[in-house]
Amino acid sequence: MQPKTERFEMRLDPGTLEKVDGWRSRQGDLPSRAEAVRRLMETGLTAEERKPLKFSDGEKLITLMLCEFYKHLKIDGEIDPSFVEAAFHGGRYWGLEWEYSGIFHGHEDSEKTVREVVDVLDMWRLIERSHAKLSKKDKERVEKEAEPYGRKVEFQGFDGNDESEHMGVADFMINKLNRFSEFKNRELNSHSFKIDGYRCMVRTFKPMMEARPGMSLLNAGQIIELLNAQSHAGW
Repeated sequence: MQPKTERFEMRLDPGTLEKVDGWRSRQGDLPSRAEAVRRLMETGLTAEERKPLKFSDGEKLITLMLCEFYKHLKIDGEIDPSFVEAAFHGGRYWGLEWEYSGIFHGHEDSEKTVREVVDVLDMWRLIERSHAKLSKKDKERVEKEAEPYGRKVEFQGFDGNDESEHMGVADFMINKLNRFSEFKNRELNSHSFKIDGYRCMVRTFKPMMEARPGMSLLNAGQIIELLNAQSHAGW
């Protein structure tokens, strides 16, 4: 994924903005307006690159049978079975992509991003756990020697606008897969760039762990070294 370094201002009329807000409210991770517009642009720009939505005869039959069950059970969900049936009978599969863009968006989290999020969460889990075990004196040392990072030693999430894929992966992993329960129900939008600092920390953390396999806790000096590594971001 290329870094998002270019910024531009966009003005929308109230009607279009309302449609954007409606679309993003139907997404599982409730993206910001900026991220919603970015995803919609990505969908539009890649529409011609993707193969048209097609269904085999068997898939059509199964889908229409499910629509019948849906209506019979009077399920009040996000999928409108009558709309789906109309799209199938008319061969207007493109309508499904338009109406349910949150499903047919063509986006997949990159394996690199998933691995990176796991590395960051693994590291912060050990940092927080270790910091909680420090003596008062050692905590004061961390705060002083890792200024300003030592004031609040906890995972602060990712930026919701420019690190949205990382934030989405973390949210899914923590709150849907129930991994890294230490961070469950925590605010994961840092509202500021974090990934560059985390990468510097991880580059320091991995050799630290390799030097002492099975290490269960970090000492104050190691925590200070990791926190201060963030200052190398951008070098």
